[in-house]
Amino acid sequence: MQKRELLYEGKAKKLFLTDDENLIISEFKDDLTAFNGEKKSSETGKGALNNKISTELFKLLESKGIQTHFVAMMDENHMLHKKVDVILIEVIVRNIATGSLTRNLGIEDGKVLPFTLVEFDYKNDDLGDPKLNDQHALILGLVEHQDELDKLRRMARQVNNILKPYFAEKGLNLVDFKLEFGKDSSGNIILVDEISPDNCRFWDSQSGEKMDKDRFRQGLGGLTVAYEQVLNRILGK
Repeated sequence: MQKRELLYEGKAKKLFLTDDENLIISEFKDDLTAFNGEKKSSETGKGALNNKISTELFKLLESKGIQTHFVAMMDENHMLHKKVDVILIEVIVRNIATGSLTRNLGIEDGKVLPFTLVEFDYKNDDLGDPKLNDQHALILGLVEHQDELDKLRRMARQVNNILKPYFAEKGLNLVDFKLEFGKDSSGNIILVDEISPDNCRFWDSQSGEKMDKDRFRQGLGGLTVAYEQVLNRILGK
């Protein structure tokens, strides 16, 4: 399978058409952005690490009955996946309070939430990815009906119920993460994008060390080292 013309370039990936109209190739970039693109940098090897981590986690979720767009990892920086119509809703799953939840609501940083919180953000860089409620999503036409919003929440909780204990066994607390979904050629809602330290927060369960993109956001350094540690724990190394 070969890359054809560039379909789309985002902050972390380039998407290419292929000879098969139903398949897309994603190229994982080494670029780093934070604060809606205000902070930018690059870390050699970051894209390859995210591709490998996402590959392992998509395989895990598929084995547990979660439908995803994943088809195959082609090489270190390229993933083959199904073409979808992306739903312009970022689904945020939170187990522990930190980041914007702490800033916006004053919940103590590091507080374990009494239940898993699922939030919606509007996937729109120009507007700063604002928070959505169900009525907003319906008014904007981001989904066709309430049942689709209910399914997004249900699938997000299912993913969390798989990944949270999985990472706990590997000495990592899954603090929060962002998921994206799309509709395949049959109209099924499936999990898309990536699952990596770029869009998940991982804290070491013993030391509390941050093992994700917060190392870039907060100027802590050692980002690719942390990402590699996450991959090695996934692989059991």
